[in-house]
Amino acid sequence: MAALMTLRKLGSFPLTIPYVALRGISTTCTNAASVNKNRLHVRVGRFKPSKDKSIALTYDESKPPYKIGLEKAWNSWNTSNLKGETRMSETLTDDVFIQNFLKGTWGLMQASDVVIKRRHNMIHIFMHILPKRDLQPIYFLLGYSEELLSSLLKCPVKLELQSVQKPRDLIFKYI
Repeated sequence: MAALMTLRKLGSFPLTIPYVALRGISTTCTNAASVNKNRLHVRVGRFKPSKDKSIALTYDESKPPYKIGLEKAWNSWNTSNLKGETRMSETLTDDVFIQNFLKGTWGLMQASDVVIKRRHNMIHIFMHILPKRDLQPIYFLLGYSEELLSSLLKCPVKLELQSVQKPRDLIFKYI
């Protein structure tokens, strides 16, 4: 290596080799065990386990943040954050508005988080509800929410509900 450098300095070396290729670049070896060990020490986005395992978690809450996209999906799907797309901030504001509107409209009947998916020009909204004995208010709130959101957001909105008898039916595990 030193001989190459001296030949290059003297100018008798016909090829021009960049200095980066000539200097010794040392890289540290990282194995998968050390990377996985570091993930275990991350505390952001995780629930602290209790001693008596009394904290109930849903399926989405039980997955750690680094598993988003592998075992867990996002609660809001849109492609407006891609390069060259418009309406980035409007989409985020619309999603927050939809979540707050549904929380205020459905109230205590809402059993889980709202999942918003945008497909082409249509917005699909999924959520779990706790049905009461009479289904007529549920059908009214369903039509009311779809019509009002469609007129406010100026695109078709489809609200898809799944009924759950008890809130504990959504519990995936206790920690």
